[in-house]
Amino acid sequence: MNSQITLSQAAFYSEDRINGSKVSRDCFVTTDSMLQNKNGITITPVLPKGGLIAFSEGDILVGNIRPYLKKIWYADRKGGCSPDVLVLKAKPSIDSKFLYYSLFRDDFFSHMMKGSKGTKMPRGDKNQIMRFHVPEIDYNDQQKISAVLFSLDAKANLNKKIIAELETMAKVIYDYWFLQFDFPDKNGNPYKTSGGKMVWDEKLKRVIPENWSAIKLADLIDSEKSGDWGKEEPSGNFTKKVICFRGADINGLNGTDELNPPIRYISEKNTFKILKSHDLIVEISGGSPTQSTGRSAFITDSTIKRFKHPLICSNFCKPVAMRDKKLLYNFVYNWANLFDNGVFFGYEGKTSGIKNLLFDTVINSCYMALPDTKTVEKFYPIMDSIQEMKQTALSENQKLSEMRDWLLPLLMNRQVQISDKSVKERP
Repeated sequence: MNSQITLSQAAFYSEDRINGSKVSRDCFVTTDSMLQNKNGITITPVLPKGGLIAFSEGDILVGNIRPYLKKIWYADRKGGCSPDVLVLKAKPSIDSKFLYYSLFRDDFFSHMMKGSKGTKMPRGDKNQIMRFHVPEIDYNDQQKISAVLFSLDAKANLNKKIIAELETMAKVIYDYWFLQFDFPDKNGNPYKTSGGKMVWDEKLKRVIPENWSAIKLADLIDSEKSGDWGKEEPSGNFTKKVICFRGADINGLNGTDELNPPIRYISEKNTFKILKSHDLIVEISGGSPTQSTGRSAFITDSTIKRFKHPLICSNFCKPVAMRDKKLLYNFVYNWANLFDNGVFFGYEGKTSGIKNLLFDTVINSCYMALPDTKTVEKFYPIMDSIQEMKQTALSENQKLSEMRDWLLPLLMNRQVQISDKSVKERP
């Protein structure tokens, strides 16, 4: 059996404090920013004025509320965090990145849960947490192990930055073309800025380019499907194996947020609910006081290729098919603009305390500017190319994550050894 030491022998809790007034927004960490996709950044309008726990680059931060959420972050900068975040500092004999990966495992969070206190908001017991066992490995080998794992995460983080830049590019293009109406005219010049003719549209209550028109969002939708939760295990007619997206998975379909959709089994007669390319998913139940319902994601051929099984969405989401596939991105970014500007707060009802989006009311009340065919033909391939690049990077990140998670226990248990040039399986 491999030699082990307790976490208390490998690390200690930070007792340092820092005043909130000395911490910038991008260096303030709460439990909300502890998931891997958040990169330790909290977007909060007001920072606390009182004392925070100080952390330094190389510290390991662990969310101590509801340990089953598995919130852990390796600090790549110094800052301050809320009291609900534990700050662990590696002792001199321990490589900090190695310690991070020693804790980046399900059994660590299971250990936290066993000693947690409380029911609604369980918290890990700080003393019990320090009794967790980590591998006792030579320092040089620690560095070799962490270098392999960290290189995988570094590549994934680079991909996340690329994805974010591509999404920014897409939004800028949409804004220029369809909000500012500076799409390229027949001479390649920005239409409105170059004096293109604009006409008043009564439905939109604004001027739009000549030969454009206002259209209800409902007129862009060909058909509405329904969600399906199916069953956890195959039984009876429920034998079709699918991946089911929930509201929590929406931001990960087209972006870098956490994506962990469950495997479900639906009835063979409900296979018509399987999502197809150019379908749109809208979250119709959920939200919060500060976030409306109506988050959305869209499916393309490259999205479908990322997954091993057909895709559906849960009953808390509504899948819809587009009437004209080349208008997908116009609909998507118009919808996102409505969501970002809080429009959907005005179209919510409540059932048993849960907010529901009045979807049919939205699509029959909201209009968008419908471009002429030539503009659509120019816009669609640009956006489709950006989406293809995003999905390629997201697919690569899935593989990197799977490789890291496969290697992690093998390396920690010394089932594989690392030479300076490669990873070799032990005989």
